[in-house]
Amino acid sequence: MRLAELEGLMLNIGLALFACFIFFIIYDLAKRSKAGKFGTFVLFFALGLGLAAFLIKTIVVEIIGGHV
Repeated sequence: MRLAELEGLMLNIGLALFACFIFFIIYDLAKRSKAGKFGTFVLFFALGLGLAAFLIKTIVVEIIGGHV
């Protein structure tokens, strides 16, 4: 395995761990603030959109960059 392949693999693993950590932070925020079911949903939806936009942007850039 070449260094570039290892770096790509580690980047994907790191991003997945980062996403899990972000969702844990959102869950902990909802729990500590006693947000309730609807409040927890709103927190996950609103704050999760930022993470989703980052991941979608990364995927779109890879798709566009791979076909050029």
